[in-house]
Amino acid sequence: MKISRRSAVEPFHAMDVLADATRRRAAGHPVISMAVGQPAHPAPRAALEAARAALEDGRIGYTEALGLDALRQGIAAHYRTRHGVKIDASRIAVTTGSSAAFNLAFLTLFDPGDRVAIARPGYPAYRNILAALGIETIEIEVNAENDFTMTPESLEAAQTVFGKLSGVLLASPANPTGTVTNRAHLQALADYCSVNDIAFISDEIYHGLTFSGEETSALELTDDAVVINSFSKYYCMTGWRIGWMVLPEAVVRPIERLTQNLYISAPELSQIAALAALGANDELDLHREAYRRNRDLLATRLPELGFSIASPMDGAFYAYVDVGRFTNDSMAFARRMLAEINVAATPGHDFDPIGGHRTMRFSFAGAHEEMIEATDRIAAWLK
Repeated sequence: MKISRRSAVEPFHAMDVLADATRRRAAGHPVISMAVGQPAHPAPRAALEAARAALEDGRIGYTEALGLDALRQGIAAHYRTRHGVKIDASRIAVTTGSSAAFNLAFLTLFDPGDRVAIARPGYPAYRNILAALGIETIEIEVNAENDFTMTPESLEAAQTVFGKLSGVLLASPANPTGTVTNRAHLQALADYCSVNDIAFISDEIYHGLTFSGEETSALELTDDAVVINSFSKYYCMTGWRIGWMVLPEAVVRPIERLTQNLYISAPELSQIAALAALGANDELDLHREAYRRNRDLLATRLPELGFSIASPMDGAFYAYVDVGRFTNDSMAFARRMLAEINVAATPGHDFDPIGGHRTMRFSFAGAHEEMIEATDRIAAWLK
């Protein structure tokens, strides 16, 4: 059977590491996974209760392609309360996780051959989805000199070298760097995109998990951005596969048409649970403080072990570190660490095809006791 060229994308190595870790755990090995951004906590109690009630009722089916009206209204209320902006619920699309939102955004905004700028290091699925759709990815290096975020100057330089950009995709807080792009920088990017007729996509799936800096939604600054968010991270609902988009009015109907054909609708059970989760901030903020405790532990412990912190840990729940003291092949290093001490982390190649051979990402979304045990194992292993 012929396999399409568009399917020949790089694997998401974090998921491969997770699969290996799962197999080892099933075989009886005491694996601690710091490989994926998956909260240790279950969905909020209110979400679980709402889902149980819906299952008791038994009538779970399709919804409108853009989602339950009650959930869209609830998300609009979230923006009024948290960000002080009034968003009409008609501009909100509920999606099957943020992954579906990226697919829909890319299909709606870009044609094959268009160029889209993303940060390097950055989330690998951006690059791989764009590649599968025939869209050219322009990776812009982010480092200490540019505060680990894209700038109008870096975008201008990219256009000089590669040609006209059709889109810019920025995550704040960012994966894997933890960068929180401040309000002034975010405004400058939004303005640059507006002036230069570039679609601006703001990935805000780690909102609610900021430890330092200004957590600003692009919706506070412009009505032209496509904002993508998710219930996976702050709301601890990874497996429920539920996310959302806030769209400029002109983009709503194209997104709706594509959703009707590609997904029909996001799962109704997950939508019901998500609506209840919107009211669980007190419970979820306690989880964030648990991540902060893990963050503080790794910020001290990892450098003591010889892993220098490669970027700020201002948001999300990752430590992105330089492992060059020990290896020039972070992939092999990650495999050895899993095989020899049953600690899983993600090699940097996922996030940076150029410099990732000497970096790794450690997720601190797990239990505090696991973070202590994992670092103790690494310390003994490296002696």
